[in-house]
Amino acid sequence: MESRISLCMIVKDEEQNIRRCLQSVAGTVDEIIVVDTGSTDGTCQIAREFGALVHSFPWNDNFSDARNASLELATGDWILFLDADEELAGESREVLRRLANEKNVEGYFIKIINYVGNEGWGETCPDLVFRLFKNRKDYRFRGAIHEQIADVILERNSQARYQIAEDLVILHYGYLDRQIKAKDKKNRNLALLSQELNRNPDNRHLRYHYGVELYRAERFDEAAAELVRAANGIDPNTIYLPKLLRYIVLAYHAARKPEQALEIVQLGLDLFPDYADLYYYGGLISYEQKDYGRAYEFFQRALSMPEQPAHYAPFGGTRGFRSLYQMGQLAEVFLNHEEAMRYYILSLRDNPHFTPALESITRLLKPQEDPVYAKKCLEQLCEFCTPQANLLMGQILFRQSAYKLALEYLERGMDQQEAAPEILLWKAICLIQLRRYLEALRILEGFDPGHRLYPLAKLNKILCFWFQGKRRKVLPLVEELFALGLSQDTGAVVSLLRNYPGRRRGPGVTLGDEGMSLLLDILMRALDLGEKERAESLLDGLSRECLSKNARAVGQLFYRYGHLKTAEYYLGLYLEANPECPETLFTLAEIKERQNACIEAGELYRRALALDPAEPRYYVSLIRLYEKMRREILREAIDKYPELPVLRRLFEEANQEI
Repeated sequence: MESRISLCMIVKDEEQNIRRCLQSVAGTVDEIIVVDTGSTDGTCQIAREFGALVHSFPWNDNFSDARNASLELATGDWILFLDADEELAGESREVLRRLANEKNVEGYFIKIINYVGNEGWGETCPDLVFRLFKNRKDYRFRGAIHEQIADVILERNSQARYQIAEDLVILHYGYLDRQIKAKDKKNRNLALLSQELNRNPDNRHLRYHYGVELYRAERFDEAAAELVRAANGIDPNTIYLPKLLRYIVLAYHAARKPEQALEIVQLGLDLFPDYADLYYYGGLISYEQKDYGRAYEFFQRALSMPEQPAHYAPFGGTRGFRSLYQMGQLAEVFLNHEEAMRYYILSLRDNPHFTPALESITRLLKPQEDPVYAKKCLEQLCEFCTPQANLLMGQILFRQSAYKLALEYLERGMDQQEAAPEILLWKAICLIQLRRYLEALRILEGFDPGHRLYPLAKLNKILCFWFQGKRRKVLPLVEELFALGLSQDTGAVVSLLRNYPGRRRGPGVTLGDEGMSLLLDILMRALDLGEKERAESLLDGLSRECLSKNARAVGQLFYRYGHLKTAEYYLGLYLEANPECPETLFTLAEIKERQNACIEAGELYRRALALDPAEPRYYVSLIRLYEKMRREILREAIDKYPELPVLRRLFEEANQEI
């Protein structure tokens, strides 16, 4: 006779989730017991539609009491318990029936796939959970939160045998950002765990979960202390120890204690030498510490790891696309862009939805400089057959100021589906940057005064006319924008637009971070349009102090658009107040090299290197400069002494080394 399965659930206000859950087990379980702890929505009605026995239970801040109330009502031979934000994977239905007919097993650990982050992103984290066990009167849950029953069963039945349920999978959506925020899970769990720990201070499992919740609440120092306390003296065979060690690493890292984090990484790898997550996080921390050789070793080891056991709860991609992406980042540190591109492509192939890899590939293709080549490469790498893919590519290109190509992908996506307001605004900005002002204005006019993007639309309307030099159109629009109520910083930037053209009156404007960020964006767009004079005129309106403080960012912007002399002026201005800034010295060295002032460039590279000897780019650039100088000297020598074969041989050797 086939065993009967009872699905037991506790719920509250789960009408957004419970239908999906119950549909996943319909026809597979023999009865459904739903204990409701106070729903005010349609949860109970939906449960009854699936034939569930719905029982009301007054919530008393104790999950075990509610779980045990469901067990009291169950009549099946086996108990399967799920939460409403979970579902049984489709291919697991037949597996569940087969497992329930095993005679010599008392319970099963089941693989659960946790979806984390934002909906649609697809980040997953697998784990093992105890969810299927025989229905016996003395098997009851224990603990107010993170309630347990596996240990209780062993206490009641020392001969009980557990197995891992191969091919049985639960999908869990409760860690998605929307779900956590809606239920205020962090604060609820912290309060319940704190109460339980007061009653059971020596319970390691509770302390582990408390530390995890502190980490999720971004109380990193407290989290590290609690997690370390849970780990001290623990049995190395404890099933959640790998996860515990990883959370200690994460907590120390987030608390900006890299040395302690790396200590735990090494301790964890001594116990679990095949744990890809620890290699990955060891690589990340080493990279941030500029210990690039160690970071390289960690990432390579992560990539070489075998398939991870479920109880490691491995984070998606640590032995694949994430480590490959970090290898690309390392290659860029050494200015090896070809190698970086190779790793980014491998990362994207391992996970076509991993946007950071696609962004890095796009950046290295320099779509602003050569949109035709960039498009050809992107089309070979990716399939842009959905509106979402085209809009994502358009957004990436927009962020990289490749407006012509961004517009093409945005319009492709918009042809396939209705455009969101943000996309319409991006399209309008792209049109402005292509000097298609009338088309841009038609889009910007479509934003109503009550819309949240209306001020940005109004600002871009001002820029439409400002870039064209139509001051009479600009002035009334500026007054309308001021009437909306602007922050002091934003108002100061808009005033600079209003006062153009004209000489500075008084000491000039001092901007905070918000205002300077907006001004730099306008400067970038002016330079993108070839309006260098307009960009410089806006800078004339700044106070000397403000300009000096932000001169590095301004200089790098002019350098990006090829205005070397102007870039040199602003970077020099920044260096006057910050003589020991290696990044500024490095950019000045690049400018000097492009101006063929190699001796000055070499001196600047060496100064940057002396200030930051851990930065590989400075070494690589200096080496390449000396190699370039060597070839040029040899070329001059050959022209002067063509009869000497030694010079030609040295020249050929120098060119072979490129």
